[in-house]
Amino acid sequence: MKIESNRKQHAATKQPRIAAVVLAAGTSTRMGKNKLLTDIFGEVLVRRVVRAAEKSRARPIVVVTGQDHEFIRTALAETDTTLVYNPDFLEGMSTSLRAGIHAVSESDGAVILLGDMPGITANLIDRMIASFDPDQGRSICVATYKGRRGHPVLFDHRFHAALQSISGDVGARQVLAANEEAICEVDGDDEAPLIDIDTPDDLARFFARQ
Repeated sequence: MKIESNRKQHAATKQPRIAAVVLAAGTSTRMGKNKLLTDIFGEVLVRRVVRAAEKSRARPIVVVTGQDHEFIRTALAETDTTLVYNPDFLEGMSTSLRAGIHAVSESDGAVILLGDMPGITANLIDRMIASFDPDQGRSICVATYKGRRGHPVLFDHRFHAALQSISGDVGARQVLAANEEAICEVDGDDEAPLIDIDTPDDLARFFARQ
């Protein structure tokens, strides 16, 4: 596993220490090219997602790369991020999730962002962090829209081991299903938590909404 840091020094922040993990290692087979490098209003998609994380309270920001690592690294060269290369990215999303969680193991929690979701904002990330309170039973915060769960998802550190035990091309659904009592839903105010870019049609629909 190769780790490259672009991180700047920040003043100490209040507890809890919530990291951001951006999953950006996929092969984009349905898009026909690397969707994370698609131009979205003047910046590539993965940079747009990272920019939202940069403007939020989440630190550190870890970006897990795989496919087209060098291009992703170039796109994020001036960002406040740590890049973690996942050599096993072809084995599925779970390998990237494990790599990202491992990199933020000292944090009190981690908000997991998908690198192909252009509508996620710093405001939503910060509202999820503000809602997070394990002492009050809010150990997992899930972004929603009209009752439908999407992304990002914030996990307390006590779930890190479970997240690292996932295998295959799946995300954290099984961890959510096993811990319903710990989940707090955070309304995204718009469709952003449900919108990802997998195909050219998805991209066209996103632009049509703007």
